[in-house]
Amino acid sequence: MAISGYSEEYRTTLVCVDSYHKGVPQGRFYNPYMAAEQTFQSLTQFLQGMERTLEMMDFPKAFTATRTFAPLPDHTTGPPLSQSRPGTQATFAIKILFRQNASWQGSITWLEGKREQSFRSVLELILLMSTAMETQQAS
Repeated sequence: MAISGYSEEYRTTLVCVDSYHKGVPQGRFYNPYMAAEQTFQSLTQFLQGMERTLEMMDFPKAFTATRTFAPLPDHTTGPPLSQSRPGTQATFAIKILFRQNASWQGSITWLEGKREQSFRSVLELILLMSTAMETQQAS
């Protein structure tokens, strides 16, 4: 079922981590809503960039936002996620289903590890990503 005029594919953002040093990830992320991938040099930049993208899309709706009928925001559709280059260290497909309690809820798939896990908050998302990257570095 499409919400706010977007199809399910817009719920998933591909996060490609190219460097992970002393707990600081660096890389890029991409959502089909975006015309091009965005880079990040730290966890804070990643979270702020993701939140900006979600706000521009207005999807999924933030729990605390006033909901009104309005025209869909204009956007440029980029290439599908499958055409993105994987991360050097790790690649994650993050599917955000809800934005409630000033956080995100959804699922994360670690593509190299072929594992999927649900998360209930951004903190839980960060811990899952860190665990995967530490596991990748140890092997």
